[in-house]
Amino acid sequence: MDNVTIGFIGLGIGLLLIALRVPIGVALGSVSFVGIATIVNPRAAWGMLTAVPFNFVGDWNLTAIPMFLLMGYVAGSTGLSKGLFRAARIFLSGLPGGLAVASVGACGLLSAASGSSVAVSAAFARIATPEMLRYRYHPGLASGVVAAAGTLGSLIPPSILMILYGYVAEVSIAKVFMAGFLPGLLSAFMFAAMIIIRAKLNPQLAPPIEETVSRAEKLAALREIWPLPVLIIGVLVGIFAGFFTPTEAGAVGALLSLLLAATRRALTWSVLRQSLLLTLAGTASIFMVVIGTVLLGKFMALSTVPAVITQWFMGLGASQLAVVIAVSVLYLILGCFLDSIGLLLLTLPIVLPMARDSGMDLIWFGIILVKLLELGLVTPPVGLNVYVTKSALGSLVDLTTIFRGVGWFVVTDLVTLTLLVAFPWISLVLPNMMS
Repeated sequence: MDNVTIGFIGLGIGLLLIALRVPIGVALGSVSFVGIATIVNPRAAWGMLTAVPFNFVGDWNLTAIPMFLLMGYVAGSTGLSKGLFRAARIFLSGLPGGLAVASVGACGLLSAASGSSVAVSAAFARIATPEMLRYRYHPGLASGVVAAAGTLGSLIPPSILMILYGYVAEVSIAKVFMAGFLPGLLSAFMFAAMIIIRAKLNPQLAPPIEETVSRAEKLAALREIWPLPVLIIGVLVGIFAGFFTPTEAGAVGALLSLLLAATRRALTWSVLRQSLLLTLAGTASIFMVVIGTVLLGKFMALSTVPAVITQWFMGLGASQLAVVIAVSVLYLILGCFLDSIGLLLLTLPIVLPMARDSGMDLIWFGIILVKLLELGLVTPPVGLNVYVTKSALGSLVDLTTIFRGVGWFVVTDLVTLTLLVAFPWISLVLPNMMS
């Protein structure tokens, strides 16, 4: 049996184990160990199994992951999410579908500090959806908007997915961060525009709210949320201006979140302990997946499967657009069954060689992949953000209604993805300014 056949069999077994609910890191690590032992020898497999985790965990660039997780958990645990929705509601409730638009704006802001789509959706499902239902918004819109807008946490920096992509693709994480900023804003704008148009055409979908808000109330709302813009600006401007690296920015962001929480008298021992425990659990979970996929990358390299696929695909005369379309179809299918981190790391050993050989800009390609992963977070049958939203809402809205509600947002995201593919400068203008 040749190495290529062993590689394809290993990939098939890995996907089967994942389908059987074996943890992704364990499934991919086990398959890779057996595959390397078959192609080379068991001693080489043991060597990689012992060396890869040590080298990976010791990589300085990846210390940004626990730091950004801590920053997000502290920001989410100190009441900022409630203040964000309250402020967004005060300023945006006059628009058609104003409460839903406010949810998009609040999710976008919290996403910039959190980097976790799941955390953002869970927070606003408890805060924004009951409020919209109270004002007789359609349950599909009221629940679908928080599930879909929560995905902005993947695209608006800082983002865990972007850190992992930059690490594996060996491109500047700082530039990937900056590349995601305008596409993130575009995604939020497209969501808001779709809501406004639908609410204008069908007022029963989101009945108008007649409220008079005083100037004093507006100023009070701004005073309540001022720490979050300070946190976001402090991190992103520091990276953009080159004051510190993304790795250092993680530590700066975590420190700023702790200081701002202390300033607001929201930092208690309970909040700190809970945030640290969540950070440790989240970091361990992510690292287990990444270690398994790093081993898979080495197994794939030995089997030459990526090279064979790339040569076959490029031999067909495939253009950059054809590569993007093929990768999009792959991600939209697999995104229905795999979580975003697992899908990204599982497929990078296959799709990166194709992108490189086609001469594609890897910064731009990374943004396209993250956007595709956002879609996977809300598409059935997995749709992790949808299930998180359902869990947070309990019996308030049923699962089928939430999936129907996110349908409009999926279509909007596909339009946004088309714009990002057609106009690469949207993603590349800020990274090029850094150069």
